[in-house]
Amino acid sequence: MILLTTLLPSTSLPAVSVWELFSFDSFAHAFMFCVLSFLMIVGMSKQFTFPRLRHYAVRGSLLASTMFGIAIELLQHFFIYGRQGDIIDVLANTIGCLFGIVLFKWIYIW
Repeated sequence: MILLTTLLPSTSLPAVSVWELFSFDSFAHAFMFCVLSFLMIVGMSKQFTFPRLRHYAVRGSLLASTMFGIAIELLQHFFIYGRQGDIIDVLANTIGCLFGIVLFKWIYIW
């Protein structure tokens, strides 16, 4: 779902002002990657096939989801006509991943 929504042509996106786009876009990126990293940690910590992955679920989730966010921006920049990669989006993705970790720890550990 994240891959499909981030690779849509820019003509499919709603037209909004620059300030609204910046705030909505950053929030949307952070929210999607928060959910992604949270669910990855839950899934990795509840599986029993790979014990090391279970032990390092938070680190693995942070690495995988951050690399996924960077890969999406690179795909947008180099391969999707009408879209361009943005370092602000990478930053919002990474912040969302960190919020996902905090959310996991808040729900499951504290």
